[in-house]
This record gives sequence, C-alpha cells and structure tokens, in this order.
Amino acid sequence: MAEALIAGAVHTNTPAESMSGAMEYLQDKKSDFDVVPPLNLGDLDITTDEFILDEVDLHIQANLEDDLVKEALKTGVDLRQYSKQVETELQRIEQASIKDYIKESQNIASLHNQITACDSILERMEGMLSSFQSDLSSISSEIQTLQQQSVSMNMRLKNRQAVRSQLSQLVDELVVPSTMISVIIDSPVTEQEFLEQLHELNNKINFAKELSFRETLACSDIQDIVDRLKIKAVSKIREFILQKIYSFRKPMTNYQIPQNTLLKYRFFYQFLLANERTVAKEIRDEYVDTMSKIYFSYFKSYSSRLLKVQYEDVADKDDLMGEEDTAKKGFFSKPSFKSRNTIFTLGQRGEVLNPTELEGPILIPHTAQRGESRYPYETLFRNQHYALLDNGCREFLFLSDFFMVAGNSALDLFNSIMGKTLSMFLNLSTYLTDCYDSIAVFLCIHIILRFRAITAKRNIPALDKYWEAVLELLWPRFELILEMNIQSIRNTDPQKLGVLDTRPHYITRRYAEFSSAIVSINQTFPNERTNTLLGQLQIEVENFVLKMAAEFPSRRDQLIFLINNYDMMLNVLMERAADDSKEVEGFQQLLLARTQEFIEEILSSPFGGMIAFVKESEGLIEKGQLDKLKNDEARITQLVRGFSSTWKQSVEALSQDVMRSFTNFKNGTSIIQGALTQLIQYYHGFHKVLSQPTFRSLAVRSELINLHHLMVEVKKHKPNF
Repeated sequence: MAEALIAGAVHTNTPAESMSGAMEYLQDKKSDFDVVPPLNLGDLDITTDEFILDEVDLHIQANLEDDLVKEALKTGVDLRQYSKQVETELQRIEQASIKDYIKESQNIASLHNQITACDSILERMEGMLSSFQSDLSSISSEIQTLQQQSVSMNMRLKNRQAVRSQLSQLVDELVVPSTMISVIIDSPVTEQEFLEQLHELNNKINFAKELSFRETLACSDIQDIVDRLKIKAVSKIREFILQKIYSFRKPMTNYQIPQNTLLKYRFFYQFLLANERTVAKEIRDEYVDTMSKIYFSYFKSYSSRLLKVQYEDVADKDDLMGEEDTAKKGFFSKPSFKSRNTIFTLGQRGEVLNPTELEGPILIPHTAQRGESRYPYETLFRNQHYALLDNGCREFLFLSDFFMVAGNSALDLFNSIMGKTLSMFLNLSTYLTDCYDSIAVFLCIHIILRFRAITAKRNIPALDKYWEAVLELLWPRFELILEMNIQSIRNTDPQKLGVLDTRPHYITRRYAEFSSAIVSINQTFPNERTNTLLGQLQIEVENFVLKMAAEFPSRRDQLIFLINNYDMMLNVLMERAADDSKEVEGFQQLLLARTQEFIEEILSSPFGGMIAFVKESEGLIEKGQLDKLKNDEARITQLVRGFSSTWKQSVEALSQDVMRSFTNFKNGTSIIQGALTQLIQYYHGFHKVLSQPTFRSLAVRSELINLHHLMVEVKKHKPNF
C-alpha cells in the first residue's frame, strides 16, 4: 500500500513535472562532484592555479557533452539567460513539490504507519520462523533417536523369536504326549495311528540321542519314558513281523500276500534297524532261513514234476547227422510217435523263443499229466527258468525295499536266500551228459540270453552270475554235439548207406533242416563260434555229397544227384535263413555251376555234333583259320539235316527226361528253360558260322531252320507248372 502511495506521488501529472525533472538532473550532476574525493595538493608537483584550471576545463568539457547543453548551443540560446530561466524554473518546481508533499502529508503519514505495522508483522513472522526452525532441528534429532531405538528393538525381537522357536522346538521334542503313550502301548501295530506315533517316537529317540551328545540336562527328564516306549514298540513290531514270516511256512500259502503286507509296514524294520539292531538281525535271519527253504522246496518239486511231462524218446550218441537211417531201436525207430521230439528239424520248437511264449504263463505239471501231454526239454527249461526269473526279480525288489539294502549288500542278501536253489538249478550235468539234441541245447542257450536281456531291462542284477554260469555249461555241450555231428559226416562211408538214389539224401536233408534251424535262431544273438562250426559242417556236407555222387557210374547221374541235393538244401535254408547268409550264397553258387554243367551234358547227346562243330568253328574264327573246315561239307550237311529232322523229338525227350530226374518241379522247369535257351544260342552260333564267306556257297544252307521259327517252336515245349 505504501509503495502504491509513493508511486502515485511520483507519477502525478503536475505542471512543474518537467522542471522537477531538470532539478533532479542538476542534483545528480552535483552529486558527481560531491563523490570526488578531496585531493591533497601538496602531494602533487603542480600549482593550485593549474589544478583549478584543469579541473574547470574537465568540468566544462563534461557539460559540453550533455545533450541539453548541446541542444542549447545548436539553437544559439544565451547561456546566461538560459541559466537564469532554469534556476527560476527550479524554484517554481521546488515550491510546487513542497505544496504536493504538504498536500499528501496525511497519506505519507498513513504510509509510514502502515510500513511500521508491516515491519512489526514481519518481525513477528521472523520470530515464528526462527522458532519453527529450532523446533525442526529438535524433531530431526528425535527422529534419529527413534530410528536407533527401532533398530535396537527389532534386533531384540529377532533374537527373542529365534530363541523362542528353538526353545519351542526343544520343548515340543522333549514333551511325550499322553496320546503317544496310549497308542504305543494299547493300539495294534496294523493301525495307521500306531504307525504315525511310531514315527513321532523315532524322532524323539533321535532327538534325545542328539541332546545327550550335547549333555543337555533336560534330556534326562524324558530318557526313561522314551526308553520304555521304545522297548514296548520293538516288542510289538518283532511279534508282528515274525508272525508274518511264520505264515510263509504254511502249506499252499501264497507268500507274496504277506510280503506285500510287510511292504506296507517297511518302516517297522527301519525302526528296528535304527533302535534295536539285535532284533533287526533276528528278523532278517529268520526271513532268510524261511524263504531259502520255501524257494528250494518249491523249485525242487516243480522241476521234478516238469520232468514227468518230458518226451520219453530223447536223442542219444547214435542219433548223429551222419548215422545210417536204419530200423534200429532208438530215436529214429518210432516214426509213428506223433509228438516225438526231432533233433534236426526246428518245426514248432522255435516258438519257445517267441516273446509271447517266452514270457507266457508257466506250465502246470499236474494239468499236463492229466492231459497226457508231452513237451521237449527246451519248453520245460523255459518254464523252469521263467519261474526263477519271475520269483527272483520280485524277491530282489522286496529285499531292496523292505530291508533297505542296495548294491553288493542286496546281492549278498539275495544269494543267501536263493543260493541253494540256484545251485540246484546249475546241476544240469545229468541231463547234459546224456544229451545229444543240439537244437534243444541251442534253444536253451537263447532262452537264457533273452532272460538275461529281460533282467537287464528291469535293472535286476541279482541273476547275472547265474545266467553266466548256465551259459558256461550249455555252450561247451552245444559245441561238442556239433563237433560230433561234423565228425560223423566226415566218417560216413557212402557204400554203407544202402541203395544209390539220385533223389536228395536223408543226410543232406538232416543238414539242411539243422543248419536252417541254427541260422534262424542265431540271427537275434549272433555268435561267431557257432558260425565257424556251421561253416565246418557245411564243408563236410559238401564233401559228403561229392563222395556220394562219385558212387554213380555216369556223369549225368552224378550231376542229377548233386543238383537235387543242392536245390533241396538251398530251398530249406531260404525258408528260415536270410537270403544273404553264407550258407545260402554258397549253395546258390554250387547249384548254378552244376546246373550249367548238366545242361551241357543233356544237350551233348542229341546235339553233340552241332555243339562240337560250333565250338570248333568259333575257335578257328578267332584264330583266322576257318578255311580248315572248307572241305567238311559232308559233315555240315549231315548236321543241318540231322538237326532239322530230329530236333523236335530230341527236345520232347529231353523235357520228359529232366522232369523225371528232378524231384523239384520248379527246379526241373528252370533246367529245361536253361537247356532250351542254351540250344537256341548254339543254333544261333551255328547260323553265324555258316554265314561266313567260307560256307556261303553251300547249298545246304537253304535247309537251315529259321531262328525265329525255332524260338517259337521251342517255347511250345516249355512245361508249365
């Protein structure tokens, strides 16, 4: 408000406003001289008059620079007159200003009062702000104090909570509730509540042991009651488990049911093992003794009953591949026995390796006896060992789970139970000593190999050593029987084998059936030693066939015998073995070579002259000496006319002879087709020879049969089967 009044006083439009401004200007100029500091002229080396003159000159020069003075000089105004006028004007303005001040005196006084009041108000506000500032300083220090107190209280709270939780846990572990006491003493062990309280008791026992190591005084307060409860629980658990173990011994008991019951209460043994090792060992020893006797008795009885449904006729040392097929007493003397086990033919015996059959239900001996069924040894062997595999795997898992053992400890415990039974199973020497059925032994080997793979897939190592032990018994016996068969063929005397016949020999059929059986079985688990022995057997059979063929007087009969035997062995092998097996490839090459030789043999009789002439002429053509045959016109004429007149009858006779000679119609048809194809090739060669310049002049060339016509006529003689 004071500022507004002052502004109003300064900016009022008074008549003397311009004069007032001039006075203000002069006052400002006067102040310029007033601010100049006084000089001590005695300090300067100039006279006073000189100093005054210089100062006046400077002042005049400064005034001349002023805009008003410059304007007055330009207009030519008299400076003295102008000065007086200015002074008069200043006086007038001064008087007007005084009047204005007097006129506004009340306002100025009011402004003064208001400024004074404002000063007091500002002074009070300054005091209040100073007080507030001091209060804020004290509050900041109080906040820091409170923060320190809060941190301290928080730390004390955490410490108290930590102590409280530990003390609470300690108290909870030390306190033995009445519920636990009543349940442990009165409730049956099969109740879920008993199992829960047993867990709690085990925790308290472990906690008490831990406190005793720390020499905690509070431990002595509960030690007595905990020990009494432990003794009571151990007593009840021991009685329960032993009762279950004794129930295994009852006749016709399915021990798997009480085993499953024990697995539900596996913590009982864990409790005994942790708190009463003597009782735990007693239970373990009792279980081992009981189950060892049960398994031994069961498998001994089962094995003896299985042997009662085995085939009565079994192979002996005379039933070898190279033995004569005569009407002797023994294995081959009862062909009327419909279900007899053959030793060289696989037949349906290989089904025992089928996954469905391999892991199928085991045979019930008394049921088979009532039905008067009989089975080969490998079937009984499969049932016996699958029962062992099934029970062994289940037992190993039970031992690992219930008795909490693993690794070598589990294997040792398993062997202490099953060791006696496994030793009985390994007593195969009685059967193997008198066994000459190599297919049965080989099937048993592959049964074991597959069972070993099954246990490996189930991650059950308990029977690994047993499988290896059985294989160590079976492999040498199989190799021995195979070597005996090889030796029997090597020692065979063809002259003692009865009447000669070009049809497949029974020894080669035995070999074909046997070799195809072994090769087909061996494909899943190849064995190099087996392949080596089969290779030796094949060599001996090939030698035997050649020795038998040598007994025939004519080369034609020899070739028929060789082709029939090679073809039969090849067909049997291809039914079971792979097409790229060594045996198949070997007999294919032999059959092809003998077939080609036989075709040449049967063509040589009716067409030998023409064939010889063609071969001789082709040789001379290569040497460029065909002129040597220029004088054989009579021979050529005879060959041309002879072929034209007799070739149809010769081809017909050849076809009939071939079909009578070979037991396999398909093979006979193939040989006829090969012979006719070869005949056409020879006749084509005969045409080419006679088309040479040397023979073009022969008149008999016109009597040659057209090659295309011959091919059409020959196709009519191809048999269709």
